[in-house]
Amino acid sequence: MKSSHKIKSVEIQCAKCNVPLRDRACVKLDGLPSKGCPTKSAQKILARALNEYRLPENYEFVRLASIQEGECYIGREKKPYVMHPVKPRILEIAEFAEKMGYNRIGLAFCAGLAKEAEKVANFYEKKGFQVVSIICKAGCVPKEKIGIKDEEKIFRGEHESMCNPIFQAMMANEESVDFNILLGLCVGHDSLFFKYAKAPSTVLAVKDRVTGHNPLAALYLMDGYYAWLKEP
Repeated sequence: MKSSHKIKSVEIQCAKCNVPLRDRACVKLDGLPSKGCPTKSAQKILARALNEYRLPENYEFVRLASIQEGECYIGREKKPYVMHPVKPRILEIAEFAEKMGYNRIGLAFCAGLAKEAEKVANFYEKKGFQVVSIICKAGCVPKEKIGIKDEEKIFRGEHESMCNPIFQAMMANEESVDFNILLGLCVGHDSLFFKYAKAPSTVLAVKDRVTGHNPLAALYLMDGYYAWLKEP
């Protein structure tokens, strides 16, 4: 489904800011803005966002998320400080969930990461959480149900179960999970999970079939082995 929004010029381009990161208006109180800088040009929207953070359902969440961010580094009392991260994301998620008082975790995972999902579930269970895990193929619904032709399937000429992210989300809702963790859901399927999940959700790992689920590898190598990605 294509967007119905009218095409307009792009004004907000933080990714292309020409000001050194530590000198930007978003990082430094007297920092410099670039063209279209939302820190300077969107004060009314910023005020609305800050009001949302004050809501009870958001305040503790964002406060504890920021505390968790800081705790991922050690030696912060030293000056000058050199960033020294020490916690992988799998641990960071566990610590944040504990801070929030969550008990029941929903683990929505891709069938292609079934072995990893078992290890992830075991990890969080050992951390004291209950883990409700739901595989993407749950329901065993044939892809033909969503209009997929045989030549569009991976395994042609046989049954192939569709990925079922709405069902995954609904099952997580039904099981009254406090927090969802996504592991390797496909592009688009993850979006539908987010849309239908009632509990807050985070991502442990995204799917990248080529790079061992490390999407930035292609970016880092785009001037070398992955140069072909830049070709028309």
